[in-house]
Amino acid sequence: MDRDLPLGPQVDPWPRPLPARTPISGAYVALEPLHRRHAGELFEAMRGAEASFTYMSYGPFASQDELGKWIAASAAQHDPMFWAVRPVATGMASGWLALMDIEPAHAAIELGNIWFSPRLARTRAATEAMFLLLRRAADELGYRRLVWKCNAHNAASISAAHRLGFMPEGLLRAHKVVKGRQRDTAMFSITAPEWPSRRDAMLAWLAAENFAPDGTAKQGLAALRG
Repeated sequence: MDRDLPLGPQVDPWPRPLPARTPISGAYVALEPLHRRHAGELFEAMRGAEASFTYMSYGPFASQDELGKWIAASAAQHDPMFWAVRPVATGMASGWLALMDIEPAHAAIELGNIWFSPRLARTRAATEAMFLLLRRAADELGYRRLVWKCNAHNAASISAAHRLGFMPEGLLRAHKVVKGRQRDTAMFSITAPEWPSRRDAMLAWLAAENFAPDGTAKQGLAALRG
């Protein structure tokens, strides 16, 4: 090897562990390994929310039985690994999300397959659900690259990526075919040196003292990152 050629920094080469399919508890939300028993609550949560599946590769679901079959198949996989989201405030399973595209040898993992019902979206529980999986991946398992990717037309997902502190990496053109349509994919990441500031900002945003009596946040995530 020519020692004059530029190379990336040396890193710990040990493969990272696979995530465990275990519950995770937070202040505002409980994450439960996705299971067929969640089908009833989740089907109820998605009533009238067909548009929320516009950019998903699956759904909407015409019946609880159809949803149950999808859940059963998804729960039998290790990648993606799904959790149901149960906000403490309502006690009802109201969405799901996953760790996926898991690359232990490269210490890279994606937070994705996020579906939040209208009653869960844009709540403290929703933010904490995403934070809990990011923290498990980065702090507990030692992944160095946290990935977010979405349809380039999905403005809400792109806004969420920026809000959480993911850095844009560009566009994968004509990346996939989803529901018969070409999909360009917007790519984002948080790397190990960036993670502490993102983690600390999310913790500060989630803190009870950051919320006024009416439930509105006093400071946004971007402001807390500085």
